[in-house]
Amino acid sequence: MIKVSDTAKKKVVELMTDEGFNATTDFVRVGVKSGGCSGLSYELKFDNSKADEDKMFEDNDVRIIVDKRSFLYLVGTTLEYSGGLNGKGFVFNNPNAQRTCGCGESFSL
Repeated sequence: MIKVSDTAKKKVVELMTDEGFNATTDFVRVGVKSGGCSGLSYELKFDNSKADEDKMFEDNDVRIIVDKRSFLYLVGTTLEYSGGLNGKGFVFNNPNAQRTCGCGESFSL
């Protein structure tokens, strides 16, 4: 399960609308790829199709899809959004990460 905070939900809906996606029918695709200063990095994009092997979750009225491989790294993660003067944008609070980089965009297990 992946959770979505209230602030992340507001930003997701805003960005999806800006990019021509429908937040009630389309998805936020969350994934993990090799790279980044800690070994693995997060991916986040919008998608309007779900593959058979994707896992789907809905939290706080946001539909999230994750490929099988990435799911193992993301179980229990909360997607948050930090704005303001020192804001980073979307932040993944991942309980599985043993080490993260300073920018919060990569991690290791």
